[in-house]
Amino acid sequence: MYNLLMSVDPFAIDWSRAQFALTAIYHWLFVPLTLGLAVVMGIMETCYYRTKNVFWKDVAKFWQRLFGINFAMGVATGIILEFEFGTNWSNYSWFVGDIFGAPLAIEGIVAFFLESTFVAVMFFGWKKVSSGFHLASTWLTGVGATLSAWWILVANAWMQYPVGCEFNPDTVRNEMTSFADVALSPFAIDKFFHTVISSWIVGAVFVVAVSSWYLIKKRDQRLARESMKIGAVFGLVASLLAAFTGDLSAVKVAKVQPMKLAAMEALYDGGNGVSLTAFAAVNPFRQPDYAAGGEPPLRIGIPYGLSILATHDPQGFVPGVNDILNGYVRPDGTRELSAEEKMEKGRIAINTLARYRERKAANADSSELAGLNDTLQANMPYFGYGYIKDKAELVPYIPLCFYAFRVMVGLGAYFILLFAVIIFLLYKRDIQKYGYLLWLGVLSLPLAYIASEAGWIVAEMGRQPWAIQDLLPTCAAVSDISAGSVAVTFFIFLALFTTLLAVEVNILCKQIKKGPEYTAN
Repeated sequence: MYNLLMSVDPFAIDWSRAQFALTAIYHWLFVPLTLGLAVVMGIMETCYYRTKNVFWKDVAKFWQRLFGINFAMGVATGIILEFEFGTNWSNYSWFVGDIFGAPLAIEGIVAFFLESTFVAVMFFGWKKVSSGFHLASTWLTGVGATLSAWWILVANAWMQYPVGCEFNPDTVRNEMTSFADVALSPFAIDKFFHTVISSWIVGAVFVVAVSSWYLIKKRDQRLARESMKIGAVFGLVASLLAAFTGDLSAVKVAKVQPMKLAAMEALYDGGNGVSLTAFAAVNPFRQPDYAAGGEPPLRIGIPYGLSILATHDPQGFVPGVNDILNGYVRPDGTRELSAEEKMEKGRIAINTLARYRERKAANADSSELAGLNDTLQANMPYFGYGYIKDKAELVPYIPLCFYAFRVMVGLGAYFILLFAVIIFLLYKRDIQKYGYLLWLGVLSLPLAYIASEAGWIVAEMGRQPWAIQDLLPTCAAVSDISAGSVAVTFFIFLALFTTLLAVEVNILCKQIKKGPEYTAN
């Protein structure tokens, strides 16, 4: 681990990152619709169970059919994503596999088992089990999908905020000391709720888009109206909750990943009472000269907005990029080390680990090994900084983080307005007279996916260069493989995932065009 950079091809790092990003982006095209439709179809079958109106049974079956198509595609991409940890990121898997593997194993054994078991009952059990058991199976399918998301997000949150672990120099691995700290960390809880609730918005927009298309075509109008009511109300509630959970997440990010927040805001020099950027002319194709200080050109800020967002205090202190790189004093009086100081401590940790391994192999006495271990543990929080050659590597690509954050927030506000207007027209007007709004409902579907992907871009690109925050940069996490082999599989996966996406879209469109199968009265 401590000398692996000597043999890793730098192009293999770039290709491995590109391949993992490709897989994750495609996988996330399927997951949010699964999570969102799981709730929608549960609500619709609940309406059938309560009213015994066969119309609601037909509606539930229709949306379950669309859910099933998307669910199958999501499983295929998710399996490949997990395999890549072993093929492309073996050093990462070795270094933290004892911790990271636990939530993934639970997700596969428990959550996915629950999900796959009840999805079979949901699709094939309509005439074989009671209506109550079938309703429970539908909801448990959604619960299983959500539990799968929980454990995956626990693993991802640990990468963003590693807790509940201790480094063992004898095995050169981080080992779990508290499963509860890993599974129930505040970062994991906030990330779970924000991610899942944001996925509900995608499901709600999908229902509104399909329903709008039916109303435009003047077909299946009762299904369209009732589905749109449920989708719009569900979407509005989810959008408001997403704004709330996003606010909570911002506070956590400001506390444990201040560089990410600074990149999201293009904040070069921090301070107290910092305004929130509403608009700024950040060059999207070039990393800004943050070392020069100041602020982006043409910046329009909301007074005290960022301090309120990050600290819930209008006068709260928010560090900028330069503060984080050069070191600063926190409001509580403690000093945050500069990047150079952290890099020096990281090199001490790496060299001490090498020395510990050498002396243990030479059968050194226990007191010497204990002293080396004490030095190692004291500097271990900065272990990853020892691989950093230039402090500029610690700054994420600011333009991408800056614009992705604004796309996510801007579209979130748009969906709140869209759902509110649709609800008003459904209950107070004849929405079919507003053809432009129905077309807007259809065209909003890709915007939901763009907002969802933008959120992940902020989360993952904002923490670069880290595979594990402060502990392991991506350059030290990659497998020792040739760049050519990763490049070949990159294009194979690109072709495969694009084909899967095209197949899903084609099947979904055909099923939507076919419409529901109504039960004869």
